[in-house]
Amino acid sequence: MSLTCLDGRVMPTAEARIPVTDEGLLRGDGAFEVIRVYDGRPFALEDHLVRLRRSLANLRLDADLDAVQADIEALLEAVPGYDDCLRVLFTRGGHRISILEPTPPHKPTIALASVTYAPTRVLDGVKSLSYAANMLATRIAKEQGADEALLVTPHGRVLEGTTSSFFWARDGVLRTPPLEDHILASITRIRLLEEIEVVEEPCPVEEVARAEEAFLASTTREVHAISAIDGRALPAAPGPLTEAAAAAFRARVERELGVPA
Repeated sequence: MSLTCLDGRVMPTAEARIPVTDEGLLRGDGAFEVIRVYDGRPFALEDHLVRLRRSLANLRLDADLDAVQADIEALLEAVPGYDDCLRVLFTRGGHRISILEPTPPHKPTIALASVTYAPTRVLDGVKSLSYAANMLATRIAKEQGADEALLVTPHGRVLEGTTSSFFWARDGVLRTPPLEDHILASITRIRLLEEIEVVEEPCPVEEVARAEEAFLASTTREVHAISAIDGRALPAAPGPLTEAAAAAFRARVERELGVPA
């Protein structure tokens, strides 16, 4: 049974209710985080809460993060050994919500299609509830026969996946777009940059045609090998750098939490 903590009260998710007038619902005005939990232990919790605090500050939205930490503890106490995802969000209507939810299933490898996307500059540094553009990009990619979208600016610069960071390899070197390209400061991305050798550099869309291997990285995907981009099969999926990145990330999780990842 899925559980939710709504404004400090733990209940079955199906019973959780917020008013239809909440502007988090009406306008997507709010912020959220998704946290991976391994054997009852949330990974990088402090980093997620720091990013949530930054998102809320940028939205001029007041919230009690001490209370959300208490909500998380209450939920995890209710489900000992929980091993899935935890979603935390605040709405403009003043509601604090934490939800235990399944980790999305993923195929061993993934095919991407480029979708033109112009980031909203005013939302830089904000992980907001306004994800309609990202979800639409995924649907457009699926209409093209792919599994997920690769977001590309109108000027032809590759950014990221709709909910993940993008890494690619050329000449045996692993690379990823820089934060200066207005991509999300992904916590999984940060961990990977600390664990393996990666060059941060802009990625013109022509670059993906030269990629030897590539992967997406996120809380729910961890390290997810890419098999094709815009109909072009990559030479290796997963390639050796992708496999090394996956192993390094899992080792980092185990080292931080002290439990098998």
